[in-house]
Amino acid sequence: MTHRTCRCCAYKCLSKRFWSRHSLMTLRGAVNLAVISILLVVVYLFSLDQVQEHLRVLHGDVARWGPQNEPPMTYCQWRKKHIHQKHAGPGAGYGDVHMSILEQDGQICVHPKLDPCDASVIKYDTLVSPVNCSGAEENWIYVENGTFRISRNARLKYGAITCEYAPMLRGRGDFAVRHGEHIKPMADGTPLVSDFFKVACISPSGKRYHNIHAGIAYNETLHQRYQGAPPRDTIQHPVYDVFMFGFDSTSRMAWLRNLPKSRDYFLSHLGGIELEGYNIVGDGTVQALLPILTGNTEHDLHPARRGVPGSREVDDFPWIWNTYKEAGYVTAWAEDMSHIGTFQLRLHGFKEQPTDHSMRTYFLLSEPMHRKFLPWCIGSEARHQRFLQWFRDMYSMYGRKPKFMFGFHSEFSHNNITELKKMDVDFKNFLRFLYANGHLDNTILILMGDHGARVSELRNTTQGKLEERMPYFAFMLPSSFQRLYPEAVQNIRQNVKRLTTPFDIHETFHQILNMSGPAVDHSMKRGISLFRPVPTSRTCAEAGVEPHWCACLQWTDVQNVSVSLRLSRVAEEFINSLTKDLRSSCAELKVTQVTQVSRVQPNVNVMRFKKSQDLHGDVPDFSDSTDLESDFYQISFQTAPGAGRFEATIRHSKSTNKWTLSESDISRTNLYGSDPDCIANTFPNLRPYCYCIKQTL
Repeated sequence: MTHRTCRCCAYKCLSKRFWSRHSLMTLRGAVNLAVISILLVVVYLFSLDQVQEHLRVLHGDVARWGPQNEPPMTYCQWRKKHIHQKHAGPGAGYGDVHMSILEQDGQICVHPKLDPCDASVIKYDTLVSPVNCSGAEENWIYVENGTFRISRNARLKYGAITCEYAPMLRGRGDFAVRHGEHIKPMADGTPLVSDFFKVACISPSGKRYHNIHAGIAYNETLHQRYQGAPPRDTIQHPVYDVFMFGFDSTSRMAWLRNLPKSRDYFLSHLGGIELEGYNIVGDGTVQALLPILTGNTEHDLHPARRGVPGSREVDDFPWIWNTYKEAGYVTAWAEDMSHIGTFQLRLHGFKEQPTDHSMRTYFLLSEPMHRKFLPWCIGSEARHQRFLQWFRDMYSMYGRKPKFMFGFHSEFSHNNITELKKMDVDFKNFLRFLYANGHLDNTILILMGDHGARVSELRNTTQGKLEERMPYFAFMLPSSFQRLYPEAVQNIRQNVKRLTTPFDIHETFHQILNMSGPAVDHSMKRGISLFRPVPTSRTCAEAGVEPHWCACLQWTDVQNVSVSLRLSRVAEEFINSLTKDLRSSCAELKVTQVTQVSRVQPNVNVMRFKKSQDLHGDVPDFSDSTDLESDFYQISFQTAPGAGRFEATIRHSKSTNKWTLSESDISRTNLYGSDPDCIANTFPNLRPYCYCIKQTL
């Protein structure tokens, strides 16, 4: 009803003045009511979000933590304070064994469910200071979408600035850099002529600026590449960018400890999928990345080691980025710490640049300059931010043109994994940038580590040995991909806890280029695309994992009668302790039959493996004497009255000779029916353990 109509209806009983005042009051009341309603909805949604988030934290799905007014603390310190989750006993070392068994029921390979805050490793987890480059004068120069820019602040402060631009170009091979023709003056807004450049600037007053910078220079040939690629049905099968970003020496548990904020965003906001059964296949970064990028181990390919007669560069290895180039993709590869480059430290490296864009030239030049700047800085910019910005520039330059990109960052994590905390917030912001700018609408994003810590005190613990073998690996799939390929998404989710390896990642890369095609082997039958089901029967041998790198738990049948009796007594006492306060209602149970007893422990080769005896990781040293502080046993048994069947995992501490069991370590394996009806409503959590003395008919 319009205002005009309302006035006509009200005229018979109300004056114009009263109606105007009444309408205004009514309007104000309606506005106030609407505002209050909106506020209530916002409060409700916020509260609901907080409750849901709290539940996710308690269930371990995400690592959200840290009200801003709390003092700085590590993830494990926060978890201990807020979730009240007790650490495993001293030196337990291989996590929640019972939960590992339950969650991976039916699998031949059962990986240990490790605790990132296990008591054996938590002492190595410390706070670190953030990177602070504020003590340096703001950089005069920056790059914006392939354009050379002189900052406005520098021009306001110093006036007309004149710059000389020196292009930095790849030399002959992976170990040389050459200067291109200098440009002087290099005006603000001029397109880059090279991805990397040194610059020297001077102000009218004589103030000087020297630095090295990175960006993505425009290349017409690369922009036209996709038009010349073989035709594809992009309506039924869209072309997706592939962006893999990794950190050196970062196990899954180390990722949880050191990157909780960015991981939280990746899981809760981006819907990331983590591979909990991902297992390395060899020693070091080369053995981790070669199977991912080529589908082969070092020994499958021609000799490329330095000092070996007849060895040569690695250019003709079957690199996956070449396959993507042929499909019309622009390719990019970035790795810092050039002096220990993955394919340059032991191997001959590349004769020609392997990808369309590569940061190796930049790091060969910039790393000797680091001593001129504040720690972790390149002028006023954090070095890791320069690394991240380069990939932002890739997206800015190429937009929707298909891209295959791999960034591998080592500077924080290679020597001391706790330093990786310095990057957590900035990495989260980087992920937010990708999301906010729509880049992830068309990108399959992969976050990964090559292996866990290899040279540290943490590595000398049982958990450290297992962490080394179980690096972080996770996928984020665009929503359009999930709509188009629901079966593939279901399969990768189903594969989360199954044994997966670098060979599987290689096969997955191939399938991304041909989602509708048949499976084609590219890794000597060692790999399975994660978009296809990984068998529960898969063994390390079938997956191409050598025995001393296999993190699957080993099972041994126990024939010792005294051990079986002790285990059955511990289980019987524990079950009865749960119902002792209900003895007038619940009968005391007796173990009447033990059907199986097994000892479960890490692979013996894992425990004995100390290091590789040679530089290349070929010869294992099995001289380690690391001992397990605890043994774990699984017992299956039946009780009376009621014929209840149970399975329990019991820990035996060698140092204290204590046998322990908790409620989370025991499962009922048959139906209890009406047996616990007398307490079903009052104590529903005790139904599996109660056989009512008075049974209902």
